Amino acid sequence: MFITFEGPDGSGKTTQIRLLAGWLRTQGWVVVTTREPGGTRIGNGIRSLLFDIDHTEMTPRTETLLFNAARAQIVHEVIRPALQTGQIVLCDRFADSTLAYQGYGYGQDRAELGRLIGYATGGLTPDLTLYLDVHPEVGLARKQAGAGQEWNRLDAQTVAFHRAVEAGYRELIAAQPERWRVVDGEQPEEAVHQAIVAVVTGRLPVQAKERR
Repeated sequence: MFITFEGPDGSGKTTQIRLLAGWLRTQGWVVVTTREPGGTRIGNGIRSLLFDIDHTEMTPRTETLLFNAARAQIVHEVIRPALQTGQIVLCDRFADSTLAYQGYGYGQDRAELGRLIGYATGGLTPDLTLYLDVHPEVGLARKQAGAGQEWNRLDAQTVAFHRAVEAGYRELIAAQPERWRVVDGEQPEEAVHQAIVAVVTGRLPVQAKERR
């Protein structure tokens, strides 16, 4: 099963992936956690290029290609092999982030982005996508206040950009409601975790009982 987490930066995706992975392991599942961009040696190198706040000359097209290069590598090296052996994969961001940020945020052609994503992923799509619903200003404030939080080039975009991204996510969710589940990310951490567990429990394959 392939589960992705989406939402604005500072919405708590990293924390909630860690908590969900721990819970799934208590249920007997083998779990792989990863993130985009990154998750592989090549992907981590690309991440450094993408998020370096000094790379102000990077164009949206360059950014989009780099994200999808990292994505192609993680799908080949991490995600597909894990899924093929029956593991659950939890990924912090996936293709929807490209549509939201590089599509709605920058206004790039979303049909072209969809074709590029299809090539990078080989058509792989998540079984479930959890959207942690946090107002962009709240998420950015959390990141700025958090000790050791990575403040990157995309975080430094305008508030208008981040609001366009949020609106983009709303459209993506409306277009595929069967795949998405929205969780109020402004609740206390444990309440968010319990809401996620309730959603995931209803989507786990029957084989989960056999793995306990």
